[in-house]
Amino acid sequence: MEARVLMMMMIILGCSLKLTEATMDEAEVFHVSGFVKCQDCSQGWNEWVQGDKPIKGARVSITCLDDCDGLAHYGSDATDDDGEFSLIVKKIVHGKKLNLKDCLVRLVSSPDSSCNILTDFGKGKTGVNLRQPSVIYRGVTKYVVGPFYYTTPTCDCDDEPDNNHKTYQGSS
Repeated sequence: MEARVLMMMMIILGCSLKLTEATMDEAEVFHVSGFVKCQDCSQGWNEWVQGDKPIKGARVSITCLDDCDGLAHYGSDATDDDGEFSLIVKKIVHGKKLNLKDCLVRLVSSPDSSCNILTDFGKGKTGVNLRQPSVIYRGVTKYVVGPFYYTTPTCDCDDEPDNNHKTYQGSS
């Protein structure tokens, strides 16, 4: 009987140590997740607003600076079948603490040739700085960004106006 009690106590102690170890590991990293989708502007309004489709294999990157504003971390992830990415980043890199508010998450590439034009809808083109964590629970810190969007080549608009084309100015 005493051997069983002693064995149970050892198992419980071992599980507690593993849980503490996992919590400490989680406290040393933070998570960033979100979605990458395709919006086709050539469709009607409802399809454009509600018809976004996930892009599998799209790449999203994170760039982080340290306390001295030096590049400390670059990482990227490809989206899954649902268009979701998930990045895990160490808070301390090469002995320097990352300044999480100076981490920038942005779109990199889309494998879908029919939907590979970067948009800034959701700030995927210019990037999003991490501000307020979406989840802080039991040592897990998670930021959720986006969704980020690509669009079709037919929807591509230059940011610079083209002086060769007339634009509608309205009536005077």
